Amino acid sequence: MRTYQELFSTPEFKPLLAATAAHVAAQTVSRMALGTLVYDATGSPLLTALSMFGPLLAQMIGASVLLSATDRLPPRVATIGLALFFAAATTTLALPGLPMGAIFAILSVQGMLGSVGGGVRYGLLTEILPTEGYLLGRSVLNMCAGSLQIFGYAAGALLVNILTPRGALLTGATLFVVAAAVARIGLARRPPRAQGRPSASETWRTNARLWAPKTRRRVYLALWVPNGLVVGCESLFVSYSPRHAGLLFAATAVGMLAGDTLTGRFLPTRWRDRFGAPPLLLLLAAPYLIFFLHPALPVALAAVTLGSIGFSANLLLQERLMSMVPSELKGHAFGLHSSGMFTMQGIAAAVAGGIAQLTSPATAMTVMAAASAVVTLTLTPGLQHMGPPARAVPAGAEVGREATDTNKG
Repeated sequence: MRTYQELFSTPEFKPLLAATAAHVAAQTVSRMALGTLVYDATGSPLLTALSMFGPLLAQMIGASVLLSATDRLPPRVATIGLALFFAAATTTLALPGLPMGAIFAILSVQGMLGSVGGGVRYGLLTEILPTEGYLLGRSVLNMCAGSLQIFGYAAGALLVNILTPRGALLTGATLFVVAAAVARIGLARRPPRAQGRPSASETWRTNARLWAPKTRRRVYLALWVPNGLVVGCESLFVSYSPRHAGLLFAATAVGMLAGDTLTGRFLPTRWRDRFGAPPLLLLLAAPYLIFFLHPALPVALAAVTLGSIGFSANLLLQERLMSMVPSELKGHAFGLHSSGMFTMQGIAAAVAGGIAQLTSPATAMTVMAAASAVVTLTLTPGLQHMGPPARAVPAGAEVGREATDTNKG
């Protein structure tokens, strides 16, 4: 599957895309509104960064105790239920007079349950599409997310000015309801991918199984750390430039859209196999180093746009991850990927906010970008020694264990 016509003719892909689009739009508008609300109330770069990205820290808890549910719940039911919960929680955040502690408590619960949502959504994608269509399908989902972030952050900034931050939050809640409705109408009923009841102990066992092989550990670390550190840079956009934060967020989305389009549709397989993700991960970090010089707005916008092309490295790493796990663990594997990635983004936002509190947002952004580049260079030898992705793993099989790993770095 290499064409968009084949992709969109696949049953259920369009409803999944529409539901994901509504969910991303809701998150984007809500995040911009909440960051503005907290910054207006506190004037703190740290609290602003934590309000926008800190809830992702709670994904660590969800990944530890809830992740086995991704393969043990019916995908449509889980998708609808999570969207409705997010709608209710976002509505609560819009209530006037809500204490800051209550705001962060609600965001923490959202983060915990969000760990399940990523696994459900991307596990379902592997059922809807054939194996060879995953990269193209995931790139389209990412392109859609990037496009919506371009308009979502701009629309969020506009809604904040027209409706106030609380009005923008209510708009986000409405979009979550739309996501639930689309999933209810467009997705078919499917049984869970795995048998048994979700439990914390099963989550721990499967996490340990996925983490055990050295090859998978490298892929997970490459998916989590470099991009998480760069998101730490993004978490400071509001405090770096309160008037132009929406433009900076939109520019990152433009770069993501361009990168996912080029990598998912046009990058030749031989280049993917030969060079892999490391060059894109370096591209992700390097342009942010210019913020040390406090560049003018046009230069800053060009830097974040160019850097965000590098986020498409995740497509190549996800393709490799999919080839390393059996079908009954795909939801859990992608849930662990998304939870670890979001957790790292939350940690990076907290670290970046703390550095900015002690120094300046520009200094903190430079430090986080340099750290991302160093991590990529450290991981590069092991990733390059893996060779091209293997074929997909059938149900009940396992690859990448240390005893059978022929591509050790």
